[in-house]
Parts: sequence; structure tokens; C-alpha cells
Amino acid sequence: MNKKLYQNAAGSVGAALSTVWSVCGVTALPATAPLCDAHVDRASKALRPWVLALSFLLLISGCATQKEFSGNTSFGQTQPASVLVLPPLNLSPDVRGTYSLLSTVTYPLAESGYYVFPVALVDQTFRENGVEAPGDMHDIAPPKLAEIFGTDAVLYLVIEEYGAKYRVIDSAVVVTARGRLVDARTGQLLWEGKASASSAEGRDRSYSSLAGMLISTLIEQVSNSMGDQGYPIARRASHRLLATRPGGLPPGPRSLAYQKTVGR
Repeated sequence: MNKKLYQNAAGSVGAALSTVWSVCGVTALPATAPLCDAHVDRASKALRPWVLALSFLLLISGCATQKEFSGNTSFGQTQPASVLVLPPLNLSPDVRGTYSLLSTVTYPLAESGYYVFPVALVDQTFRENGVEAPGDMHDIAPPKLAEIFGTDAVLYLVIEEYGAKYRVIDSAVVVTARGRLVDARTGQLLWEGKASASSAEGRDRSYSSLAGMLISTLIEQVSNSMGDQGYPIARRASHRLLATRPGGLPPGPRSLAYQKTVGR
């Protein structure tokens, strides 16, 4: 960094430059005062690490804004337009998790540009043919599902957490799910991801007393026991898992993001 660069910068900044000098330990100068070599040297040495850090941040932000939905090679070759969602496997102790999460996946998938087979009709079709457990549905080979439903891809969901988690003086409803999208014709993995949501997000815990905290926790526990408080949290987790975003599920052919990517 040469002295002329800082002299030019100082002339353009004007009166605001005095603040910089004070931060750097240099006595503030009038906006019209000429800069001596000593001041420039001290300012250049003090500002060098900040300028380098700012340049690095700008480089990172520039790279981030240029990121596109490239997906992987298999996804690009398959380009699925329709998705069959199987009822999720539920690893949590709350039996309501499977169909609570299943009822929330259609909207984010449709918004991402995919045709989603009606999840209730798909579940009913399995049951009418003697396949009632989600585990048995997941064991059916993808090519067989493609033959029956005519789908391009199959979405397998697994619920890792669903329901209330209690602590000594606190509780929260947590939903964590992971998903895998596979090619229905070949069984090849196209995409996988994981997302979680909690009722404690953004919660204000600034209580004035321990009694207030205990009362609030008791109310939350009673509310969780009287109804399925996991549904709105499951809806949030589904959106995080399946909504189109850089690094997430690639957009489907009916989305604007996909049309921009392929240049339509």
C-alpha cells in the first residue's frame, strides 16, 4: 500500500478522516490540512490488517452471491419432475410424528417446482394392498414404485426427533428429520439432507424471577400434553429441509429458479 493511495483516500473522505486518525492513535487533523509522511505511515500500518480483512470478506461475499443450484451430476442427468413421498420412518417415541410430518411436505416440494403425488392417496394405496407399515413401504424397490405410480423420484424421510423435550426448568418441542431423494428407475441417490426446528427458537427467557420461569415451563408442558404441538414445528422443519436454496434441494422443472438455471 503506497502513500499516494492513502492521500487520495483522505482527500475523498474529508471530515470523516479525523475519526480514523483518532482510532489509529493519531491526533485529529482538519479536513484541509496537508498530510505529512509520518501521519500517512502510521495510518497505513494501522489500517493494513483491516483493509486486508475487508478485502477477504468482499471476496467471500462475491463468491457466495454467484453460487447457483448446480446439484450433482446424477441429479442433472435425471432431472426429476415428479416425486413420490413415502410415509416417514419414525425413530422418536411419539407415534404422531409420521403423519404429522408427512402432511407438511407437499407444500415446500411443490413450491420447489415438483409435482407431488397426493400423500394421502399414496398411503391409502399401500394399505389397500396390504402394506401398512412405513418400514415395509421403504423396503419396496424404487423401480417397482416407478412401475406402479409412474414417478420420476422417490423421497425417503426419517424422523430422528419429534415432540417435547423436558429439562429441569425448561421444555421445547423439537422436530429433526432427514431425507433422501432417489431415482425411481435406478435407485441412485440424487440428493440428501437434514433439518431441525424447535419451539425454543427466538424464545424470550428474560424472566424476572425463578417462579415466573417455573410457571411458564409448567404451562408449556401442559399444552404439549394436551395436543400435538409438534405439527407447526414439523412444518418449519419440512420447509428447511425441502425448500429450494443454494446447497439444499435443487429446484424442480416448474420453478423459476430452475428456469433461470437452464436459461429458459
